[in-house]
Amino acid sequence: MDIRWDNLGEVSLASFGVTIAVVVLFSLAIAAWSRAGGLRGLRGGAAGGGPARVAAGAAVLCFAACLAVAAYGIDLIVPG
Repeated sequence: MDIRWDNLGEVSLASFGVTIAVVVLFSLAIAAWSRAGGLRGLRGGAAGGGPARVAAGAAVLCFAACLAVAAYGIDLIVPG
């Protein structure tokens, strides 16, 4: 049995990079969500008006990106 070390290294670096990216995106989403005031920022009732809405939108986009990466990973793993 022969191990292709270069391929193993590439896969390890890619998975490490994607993991770091998802953690950073999720952290940014949590920070933006708290800055927006949670659900109040989505409803427009948060103090701050425009900036709270922008923060809520950024949080939703970051959460959606995390969800997309997770769904893609599951799609790669589950056959069919």
